[in-house]
Amino acid sequence: MSTLLIGLVLFLGMHSVRIVADGWRGRAIAGLGPLAWKGLYSIVSLAGLALIVWGYAQARQQPVMLWSPPTALKHLNSLFTLLAFIFVVAAYVPRNAIKAKLHHPMILGVKLWAFGHLLATGKLADLLLFGSVLLWAVLDFRAARQRDRNQGAVFAPGRAAPTVLTVVLGAAAWVAFAFWLHALWIGVAPMARG
Repeated sequence: MSTLLIGLVLFLGMHSVRIVADGWRGRAIAGLGPLAWKGLYSIVSLAGLALIVWGYAQARQQPVMLWSPPTALKHLNSLFTLLAFIFVVAAYVPRNAIKAKLHHPMILGVKLWAFGHLLATGKLADLLLFGSVLLWAVLDFRAARQRDRNQGAVFAPGRAAPTVLTVVLGAAAWVAFAFWLHALWIGVAPMARG
């Protein structure tokens, strides 16, 4: 479990710098240069992610059950992850109405993903992973909205065609992941019957 925890501290810690020390982050970027900062950020984040994957895989070998979620919560998780995929795609498709309305759809997508998985799983490692990510996403969204207000951020209005494209791409990615890639990469088939 310690590998998972170290990975979470590295990954979420690096992703939290802007939440807790935005001024320091700005000075670090100015001192190191944008490219060096991005390199450092990427190296620490990737190391954290690798440790999360490794630590979570280790924890799955000897799971500590905390509760047994009802099947209905697994179905709810499917809905949340579908929306999460659409929201993540919305962060990258220009001029879609989802981004225009939510402003930070990727963070909201991460929140939905983490919350859904927290509901649908009942092991200690799940609680640590999804609970930590959910807490981070809540704090990050709050900080991002505060930055928007402080900077007077204006988001371009959404249009129909990019919004439809966003939903189609997000839903297609969800189908591929839910019905095939999740089992291949994670080792769990969420849409398997039984």
